[in-house]
Amino acid sequence: MIDDPAKTDRLVAEMETSLPLQTRLSPNVQSMLAKQSPESAIPDRCLVTKIFYMGEEGGIVCGLNIGGPDAKTPFFVSITHLIFDRRCAIFRQIEAYQRHRVKKLKQQRARDY
Repeated sequence: MIDDPAKTDRLVAEMETSLPLQTRLSPNVQSMLAKQSPESAIPDRCLVTKIFYMGEEGGIVCGLNIGGPDAKTPFFVSITHLIFDRRCAIFRQIEAYQRHRVKKLKQQRARDY
């Protein structure tokens, strides 16, 4: 099991009540989004405006506000690829989830090979 269901549910609920959350995009994510949507200017910072839990396979996914209300393409990124400000009220919970999920995914990949 990758995610602890109780902890994940609590984090999703806390994130939803804290929306919008400011986040930074890593250069890799910026590059990937720019390739997928060349008509959109991809900033290095944006707001998380939606939270989804995609189960064990997908984990927590964040809907990003890039391009404002007129954006033609919705942007969704795994929480593990986002960088949150340390001053965010729920930073520790987000960081703990990110570290735990990345660790479990690496362990799972190692077992699969």
